Amino acid sequence: MDADILVENCIVVAMDGRPPITDGAIAIKGDKIVYVGKAEKAGDIKAETRIDARGMVALPGLINCHTHVPMTLLRGIAEDQPLEKWLRESIWPIEAKLTDEDVYYGTLLGCIEMIKGGTTCFADMYFHVDAMAKAIEEVGIRAAIAPGIIELGFPETGIAMLEDAVKFAERWHGKAEGRIVAQLGPHAPYTCGPELLMKAKQEAERLGIFLHIHLAESVKEVKDFNEKHGKTEFEFLEEIGFLGPKVLAAHCVQLTDKDMEIISKHGVKVAYNPTSNAKLGNGIARAWELHQLGVDVGLATDGPASNNTLDMVETLRWAALLQKAKYRDPTVMPLDTVLEMATIGGARVLGLEGEVGSLEPGKKADVILIDLKKPHLTPVHNVKATIVYSAKASDVDTVIIDGRLVMRNRRILTVDEEAVREKTGEISRDLMQR
Repeated sequence: MDADILVENCIVVAMDGRPPITDGAIAIKGDKIVYVGKAEKAGDIKAETRIDARGMVALPGLINCHTHVPMTLLRGIAEDQPLEKWLRESIWPIEAKLTDEDVYYGTLLGCIEMIKGGTTCFADMYFHVDAMAKAIEEVGIRAAIAPGIIELGFPETGIAMLEDAVKFAERWHGKAEGRIVAQLGPHAPYTCGPELLMKAKQEAERLGIFLHIHLAESVKEVKDFNEKHGKTEFEFLEEIGFLGPKVLAAHCVQLTDKDMEIISKHGVKVAYNPTSNAKLGNGIARAWELHQLGVDVGLATDGPASNNTLDMVETLRWAALLQKAKYRDPTVMPLDTVLEMATIGGARVLGLEGEVGSLEPGKKADVILIDLKKPHLTPVHNVKATIVYSAKASDVDTVIIDGRLVMRNRRILTVDEEAVREKTGEISRDLMQR
């Protein structure tokens, strides 16, 4: 067998139901995985690039199911504020001043940060999305992009944003060698009216793509919505016919038991954002109960202005620990479950499970290597425990996306990391003066 890349002599955590493979190997041809198994059985594979991954663990690239990547530019500007104030008084006024160039460089910086932390795919809702797509194509990451749609009492604005979002989807869905897929992003039920929500659903169904929406994030949001409509957001969305298996619901912190039944009944996908939910004081989502109900739950960082990182390795630990603390039970959110939520479970949340999320022949070659040769990762009695509870983003050594080496020995290979960092520093300083 011929291959382009052969990763050998590593532990392989394939996330395909098999136990970890010691002394394993992964062969890649083009953008696909062609072999996963013991290194000794890969001896006859000829490869142009051979990576000796001795002392490392290979696993599928991590999947961040909800974020706002260009908000790297706003990191640290609005601290210790409740969500409502954070959005309306701090974030939205600054976002109104963003340009395509700002968003392009903010996206590049965020993608570099994610790659260096082992994230190979992310779902995003934002604005200036053509600039985002250009950056994503250049840096070589995989993404599901949802142009944000906000009405806020101005129906004409909402319709115009929806029309622009549809045009973006028609331009970019399936582009960048298939690494970019489009979604439609009605922001939330409190910023989009029922007519706009249903128009967005109709367009998403016509295009065959997902809807991405914020739901039940804060106590105040839920209380205000209940007082206005006499029902929860999920009850309201079920009543108008919005919900379905191609709805990605971010946050879902403040849920009633009935809400959870509705989510399960309609196959709604959930993005669990443990760190930002904690930082904004919104609480801890009932992610374990949702998982027990059979709901597809993925992990997410949210944006780097509310987290303040895009670190999915950190999110693994937060996700597990907060659920154990919430339920006062050390057995909930076990290692296999939390790792699944960051890999194959995240792929299901984005509708990409046929392409990514596990290391299997025929799937896209999105592979990361974590270097275990560190004091804080020694000894390795249980490799999954080492990844979830001990590893750091800085332990990610090598990243392959779509069969392409995008980072090796912690050096980004697709763009000039230092130039991007310097440029975004200039842009963010200028943005604060506008």
